[in-house]
Amino acid sequence: MEKKELTPGLLLLMAITTGMVVANNYYNQPLLADMAGEFEISEAAISDVPMLTQIGYAMGLFLIVPLGDMLKRKKMILIDFAFIIAALISAGMAPGPATLKVSSLFIGLTSVIPQLMIPMAAQLAEDRNRGKAIGTVMTGMFIGILGSRTLSGFIGSYLGWRSMFFIAAGIIAVLWFFLKWKLPEIRPDFKGTYKQLLISIVEQFKTKPKLRLAALRGSLVFASFSVFWTTLIFLLETPVFNMGSREAGAFGFVGIAGAVIATVVGKLSDTMNKNTIIMVSVFIAMLSWVLLGLGAGSIVVLIIGALFLDLGIQAVHITNQTIIFEDNPPERNRINTVYMVLYFTGGATGTFIGGIVWQYFGWTGVSAAGFGFGVLTLLVHLAWKK
Repeated sequence: MEKKELTPGLLLLMAITTGMVVANNYYNQPLLADMAGEFEISEAAISDVPMLTQIGYAMGLFLIVPLGDMLKRKKMILIDFAFIIAALISAGMAPGPATLKVSSLFIGLTSVIPQLMIPMAAQLAEDRNRGKAIGTVMTGMFIGILGSRTLSGFIGSYLGWRSMFFIAAGIIAVLWFFLKWKLPEIRPDFKGTYKQLLISIVEQFKTKPKLRLAALRGSLVFASFSVFWTTLIFLLETPVFNMGSREAGAFGFVGIAGAVIATVVGKLSDTMNKNTIIMVSVFIAMLSWVLLGLGAGSIVVLIIGALFLDLGIQAVHITNQTIIFEDNPPERNRINTVYMVLYFTGGATGTFIGGIVWQYFGWTGVSAAGFGFGVLTLLVHLAWKK
């Protein structure tokens, strides 16, 4: 029997699941220097690991998430969890960088469950609480993204980077049982073939200008976000700070604070002008890069800059999600696919550019790149906002 009531307990489970699954994509970032050291490769070469994870995520968004409109959601999620566990174990056992990179691609490919949970929350929520419900699940996602760095930095420092992937596999196994027990089954709305489903994704992009704008905004701000988190460990390992994976991971606490603050945005987006929220949020993200650029020698300034960056990026993302799910459209998973494919393509781009500019221009180049993505976001928003 289907249960379609979004209870507080179910919403909490969905938020926790979103956070713990999305975390799989980010455990590697504070561990990059340890991985590079073990495999004796350069920092630029090891930065392929997070880039391939994000590329895999974008692939999963396009190939797997749309199936949420075609297949039973719960059954699909439980099957996908088995593949997540296999990919994590493969990464933990990787004998060399090539295996690690391939495993990372599959970690990203399979860890797309959060992008099924967000539309599910939007579908189950009442109209007046949709922004709040999305904000709650998104908070779980942000805490997972940022808290994963804290956890992996700590685990990597004391148990080694491989242990983190085995622990993550265990976490996903435990979550599987809770979802089997509590998650409701939602029957699909789409009646066509898989080929028709994928073609219809392109139609969503072509026919929905608000979706196109939100996706481009999201892509650019996440590129800015990824520039910072990919290169932070390299900055902290310089003689100025002489820190390692544990300290890089501790920056996740700063991001969690930003995520908690950003939950307010989900409530505000139900009542306030969304263009205003986005403008203010982008300015906050740009200001953060000014602080980060000046903070190359000060841990306090870096912390403050990281807090503002996380707050700005998360506020834009939550507002974008509220915009694209207005009126609870039946093609919600395909809409989310368009948005998130571009979002994580932007993240992969930011990761790639971050690694390159760090290698050739250091933290000054990183700061310029992050600020530049903020400027591009602002220009795109001003040019096409309604």
